Amino acid sequence: MKDQSNSSKQQKPKLTKAERRELQEAQRAAKAAAKGEGNKASATATSANARPAKAVKPAQKSDNASVAATEKKGGDFPHEKDRKKDVPQPRLQYDDKSRVEKAKRRSVVKQTEARNRVELFRHLPQYEHGSQLPDLEAKFFDLYPMHPAVYKVGLQYISGDISGGNDRCIAMLQAFQEAIKDYKVPPEKSLGRDLTAKIGSYVSFLIECRPLSISMGNAIRFLKSQIAKLPLTLSESEAKTSLQADIERFISEKIVLANKVIVKHAVTKIRDGDVLLTYGSSLAVEMILLHAHELGKQFRVVIVDSRPKLRGQQLLRRLVEKGLNCTYTHINGVSYIMHEVSRVFLGAESILSNGTVYSRVGTASVAMVAHAARVPVIVCCEAYKFHERVQLDSICSNELGDPEVISNVPGRMDVNHLNGWADIENLQLLNLIYDAMPSDYVSMIVTDYGMVPPTSVPVIVREYGREQVWI
Repeated sequence: MKDQSNSSKQQKPKLTKAERRELQEAQRAAKAAAKGEGNKASATATSANARPAKAVKPAQKSDNASVAATEKKGGDFPHEKDRKKDVPQPRLQYDDKSRVEKAKRRSVVKQTEARNRVELFRHLPQYEHGSQLPDLEAKFFDLYPMHPAVYKVGLQYISGDISGGNDRCIAMLQAFQEAIKDYKVPPEKSLGRDLTAKIGSYVSFLIECRPLSISMGNAIRFLKSQIAKLPLTLSESEAKTSLQADIERFISEKIVLANKVIVKHAVTKIRDGDVLLTYGSSLAVEMILLHAHELGKQFRVVIVDSRPKLRGQQLLRRLVEKGLNCTYTHINGVSYIMHEVSRVFLGAESILSNGTVYSRVGTASVAMVAHAARVPVIVCCEAYKFHERVQLDSICSNELGDPEVISNVPGRMDVNHLNGWADIENLQLLNLIYDAMPSDYVSMIVTDYGMVPPTSVPVIVREYGREQVWI
């Protein structure tokens, strides 16, 4: 009995789920065999076998409890813990009234819900535009925990002074850099935990100003992982210097140098006599066109544009100033002009793991027309914008812009047919910011890791995102 109790004590911390299952099956088999045999010897053997089972039973219960607690805490299973970290936090669904009310009580930006909300997009925030900026400017001296650099970037997001995926990401990272520079560790607190909480509060404020882009989410994840990796032996000043250097390296390598590498790869796809079509205004595409022009290649550029932002007009001015031969048209004329086009170059807000290109609204329509006309579609996107998310439509995740800009036509005071549309109960205006382009319409993706097909996107996400290095 002493040996049995000692053996049960030794087995107690080492039993796994598979071992417990084997032990239970062996005990059941022994009981079944004992019932089949009716003699005393077998009954004695059964009782002898049953006694350790009784002794083991409490150990099993304690083991079950310890394993359940371990699974709950993620203490003894590091792969499970890492997997839970990789799972993104659930986004706030704005048709969930209780959660929205809690978020409103915590929010810094006081927003008014739109009167005519679009039913299909109730899960996305729909607020009246124009009232947030004056309210936030009046609160500038009241928001003590908020760093002024982060506050300034939030105001620029609301006013629209900073737009575009790369510009927004760079502005956010530079604001975090300033905040880290001025940060001081409170007494009796660790730098890692307190700074991570600070960054989280800054991110919440920026989300209230404007929803984060996917590339911004990747950059935030990179920064938090770098904070978690800081050695405990570093002093406060050394840790802050290290984080600022990491942010600077991320901006230079993953955004600035990545665009130069994309230009180097994509310019090989431009030949003399080509007619290149682009939609809207993409920094990477603009750099490709200018570099090809500097190399002396003869080609023509077709710029397709759409309301309400008309970003293509700004691109048109910059290209014409550099001496490029350009044609400008609106998106309703894309099917007419596509027959002259030899290649289509498009930018992207993000590329998802199923090859879906998440970009400015209208991009999918241009790619669909090009696909029908058998014109190759080349998407230029930095690898830090790749994401493991899978999305099949533009409804479940998107951003809604100001519907007022649709009802007005700049420079045309006579076009006033939609004046007072908000007072009409059954009329809702929808201003989507992004759309999802299926991978079937994409011929090639040019990234800083080379020119790859859409099917290779999950490989890049897995190989370079596994270590959360993104750098």
